[in-house]
Amino acid sequence: MEYILIFIAAVFVNNIVLAQFLGICPFLGVSKKVDTALGMSAAVTFVLTIATIVTFLIHKYILDSFGLGFMQTICFILVIASLVQMVEIVLKKVSPALYQALGVFLPLITTNCCILGVAILVIQKEYNLLETIVFAVSTAIGFALALIIFAGIREQLAMTKIPDSMRGTPIALITAGLLAMAFMGFSGIV
Repeated sequence: MEYILIFIAAVFVNNIVLAQFLGICPFLGVSKKVDTALGMSAAVTFVLTIATIVTFLIHKYILDSFGLGFMQTICFILVIASLVQMVEIVLKKVSPALYQALGVFLPLITTNCCILGVAILVIQKEYNLLETIVFAVSTAIGFALALIIFAGIREQLAMTKIPDSMRGTPIALITAGLLAMAFMGFSGIV
């Protein structure tokens, strides 16, 4: 039951983008088309899950064992940067179109505070390995859900008549705020 609560809380109640405001850069930057949002969601899901597991193990078995907790942030950033490079190389070979569509936002996963935030949150919440995996996957699903919904709304907005002063970033920020308020409706669940 505890794992279900972690899942529901991470996806809906404490959505990493809409409630904790981590990962806003790719959320706003890659959300103009649903297919690009799907690709970014897949890349972030992979990196987030693997990075959280690896950083958890490094923290538990290396940093804590040798009293090097102060190296946590630097170590985590290095692990995340390495994983992003790996994803970039694989995407370039497997799907050049998606690699081109993601453009500059793929290397930005390296500095995506969502990934570093989740890696640090599992340490702060003192989760065990299974809870860490559930939290990482759930958070990635929540990120993907928010990004894909937002991309779908932005595609629809592109086809509607909007005043010139509201086009682009202003309407995107208003939409993101409304989406965040919609997700607040889930706060009574957990």
